[in-house]
Formats: sequence, C-alpha cells, structure tokens
Amino acid sequence: MSLPPLIQALLEPSAYPEPPGAIEFKQTHISYLFFTQAYVYKIKKAVDFGFLNFTTVEKRKFFCHQEVALNRRLSPDVYIGVVEVNRENSRIVFEGRGEVVEYAVKMRRLPSDRMMDSLLMADKVTGPMVRHIANVIADFHRNAETNAHISGFGQLSVIEQNTEENFIQTMNFIGRTITQKQFDEIKEYAHGFFKTRHGLFAKRIEQGLIRDCHGDIHAEHICITNGIYIFDCIEFNERFRYSDTAADIAFLAMDLDFYNCNNLSRIFCDAYIKASGDRDAGALLDFYKCYRAYVRGKVEGFKSRQKEVPAEEKGAAGLKAKRYFHLAHMYATEGFRPMLMIICGLTGTGKTTAAHAMAKETSIKIISSDMVRKELSHIPAAEHRFEEFGKGIYAEGFTEKTYAEMLRRAEALLQKGYSVILDATFQKSAHRKIAMGLAEKLGAGFRIVECILNDNMVRERLEKRFEGEGISDGRWEIYVKQKEGYEPIKEPHMIVDTAVKPGLIVKEILDKIYA
Repeated sequence: MSLPPLIQALLEPSAYPEPPGAIEFKQTHISYLFFTQAYVYKIKKAVDFGFLNFTTVEKRKFFCHQEVALNRRLSPDVYIGVVEVNRENSRIVFEGRGEVVEYAVKMRRLPSDRMMDSLLMADKVTGPMVRHIANVIADFHRNAETNAHISGFGQLSVIEQNTEENFIQTMNFIGRTITQKQFDEIKEYAHGFFKTRHGLFAKRIEQGLIRDCHGDIHAEHICITNGIYIFDCIEFNERFRYSDTAADIAFLAMDLDFYNCNNLSRIFCDAYIKASGDRDAGALLDFYKCYRAYVRGKVEGFKSRQKEVPAEEKGAAGLKAKRYFHLAHMYATEGFRPMLMIICGLTGTGKTTAAHAMAKETSIKIISSDMVRKELSHIPAAEHRFEEFGKGIYAEGFTEKTYAEMLRRAEALLQKGYSVILDATFQKSAHRKIAMGLAEKLGAGFRIVECILNDNMVRERLEKRFEGEGISDGRWEIYVKQKEGYEPIKEPHMIVDTAVKPGLIVKEILDKIYA
C-alpha cells in the first residue's frame, strides 16, 4: 500500500488531540478515514473525477465545511465540525497549532456493528426498521429545500447529462468490471426511457419533487442504533444532490436488492410512498435503481484501480463493481428477479465451502442438504451418523424426503424475493431438473455450479474433516460409491476446481456468472 507521507504520519497515536486507542484506517475512492475509539477523522483525497474536484487545499476545506453543514440535517449529533491538520515542527497532527497543511471533517464514531450494511450481512434488518427509515426520509424530503434553481436539476437534459457522464466515465471498465453487452443494453434502456417517459420528468418538477436531497443513501451510510442516523451525503456536486426524491430513495431500494433483501426493498418503497403520499414514485423506481446501481459499479471500479488501495481491497472492489453492474443490467432488461443456484458435487469436493464463501460475499441464503437431513431426522447437527452407503438417514427414501424439503424451503424464500443456494450432491439428474423447474415456475434465474477436485485431495480432505467441526458425514468410501452412480450434468453449468482458496472460488463463480 503506497500512502502519501501525510496520511502515513496520521496513523501515529501522537497525531491525535485525545488518546485514540487503536487506530483503524480505511479509504474510499475519494477519502481517507481514521477511526479512533470515539471519533472519525475524514480527509478528502486530492482527486479530480470530473464530477468532483478536490485538487487544492482550499477546495478540500470548502467541501469539508459543506459536508458538515449538509449532513447535520439528518445527523446533527454526529458531525462535530471541520478541524485543521497542522505541521508542528517535524510532526503532523490533528487540531494542532502550526502550519495548516490539510483539513478534516471530525465526527463522533457510530457503532460499526449497527451499520446497516453489517446488519444486512448478519440478517438482522427487519421490516419495522426499514419502515422507520422510510418515515425518516419522507420527513426529510418534506422539509428539504426547493426553489426554481433546485427544480432546474430535474429537467430531462440534466438527468440525461448525469446518465451520459456515467457511460463516458466507465468506458475503460468494459471487459473488466462490465461487459460490452451490459454496457450497450443499459445505455439503450436509459435512452429509451428518456424518449418514452419524458413527460414524467416534467410532471415531477411541477409537483415540487426536485429537492435538496441526500444523494447517497445506501446501506453503508445508515446506522440503526438509538435512532436512525443517515450520514455522508453528496456535498461536492449540486447536480447529484439536487434531485428527484424518487431518485434519493431508489439508492437504498437498490442496495437492499444488492444485499439479497428484495422483500425489505419492497417494504421500504411501500412505506415511503405511504408516508410521503408520492404515488407516482413507483413509475420511476426501476429507472433510478438502474442508475444508482450503475453509479455504485462506477465508484467501486474507480477504487479497484487506485494505486494506494491494497491489492486485496482492489480485488474486493472489482468484484463488487461487477455485481452492481450486473444488478443495473437486470433492472434495464428483465427487471429484478432472484436466483436459484445449485452448488453440487461429490462429497469432499468442497461444495459446502464454496457455498458458504458465496453466501458471505453475496448474502445469498443457503439451504444445505446436510443440515436439512439432520433436522428431519431429529439428530443434532454436529452428531455424526456413519451409515453405510444408501442406508439409514442416507437411504434413498430419506434422501428424496431431504431434497423435497430443501426445495420447499427454497420456494418459500424465492417467493419473498431472496436468492438461494442449494448445497447438496445433486447426484441424480431428476433432482436437478426439479430445481430447474422450480426456478422457471417462479421466474427466478437458475445456475448450476459443479465442484470438482482430484481424488488425492478429496481423500486428504475427508481424512482431516473429522479433526474439526462440521456436520457432514462424508467419508472416502462414500465418495467412491457416489462416484460410481453420479449422473453426469447435461444441463448448462459451470465447473469449478476447488483446489484453490475459497475467495478465488467465489471470484471464478462470479466472473462466470457476469461474463
């Protein structure tokens, strides 16, 4: 990681006006953030992306003050103010007395485990929570400033400019984080929407729904703790903040879809429309969700190419960019729909590890045959039953019962808008066809991932399996028997060799899905 000397100096505890405790450092494509026990200090990067320009100290100072003033609208207790970064002799310090070399926004630190993105990953966000957030935003929009100048940003020409700017700034991403097909079809969708729905934009201006909004309401910018804190609004470009209120809520609605919570997205939108009385918002939501997903893909794409970002973070940002562009393409073409994914293969080939790694990256729900089988037989998950092949709880009849229950649970989740991974051997073609039929019936996407591994590594893994925790009862002799009766997959599918680390398996699967 190649950080500027000033930023490196601020990683020292002596740089802080109060005992900082352990200092956590993070960065986005436009900011450096220093987390102490009680506070967060945020310094803007000296970057120019066209839509923002932080290339001089004076500009960074101005936008720091803008950030504090604007964010106090929704989080008045969080934003303390703008502080100096000073050079005191040979030291660089926050809030010192020497030469001013930089400026930072100082904030009270909010609990990281109560950030909405963390809560979503832990499946701890509820319907009442998102209804509360919807009411907070509706009230904010009701009182947000609007005037002739602000309303001008709702004109179709401005929205076309914002959209076209996205396409221009992501042309270099084609073949990296977005495919040519995705790029072309999203662009075609946007141009078609402008052509056929131009009257809708004019109506929104007449209704006074172009306001001084937040501009960046997504899960990372919401804390659900003793109240709702929505922070980190757009301060650097009026064109992005002065917008249709529907565009503002579309960001969070899209992000809930991204975190595999389409049910919560629907609840949020319905609650907002009820609280605001804005019945026309629904006609714009898919367009603006597409726009917002594309923006997030662009932002993550920028981060994936910055030299000061560590290689691991670059890789994660690149994957995230692909996922957001995929979501934007879905809105632009078929509309949002959940996906049913089979991750299958013989025992010991790493299908469960791959499934859990995928779930960690994407928040997709997992239904595992090992867990369902034990639940149906009333056996504790960690208790092993070393039955002979095809006997006991692994007898054909009980296996059929297990797959039926897995598919029943999958159907319930898919109907709520969740994407689902089925983690099982899927040795029989009949079981795969039933799963495919379920996806078709519900209008869900469908993918099969077959995990493979050479025999020597399978044997080694199975021998080590019982040294740690796990619920699988798979053994080498079971693997051999399964291999004899495994029905080859004739349906379209992807094959993944699981000899590599889980992170690389996930990358390979996502690369193939989004290719």
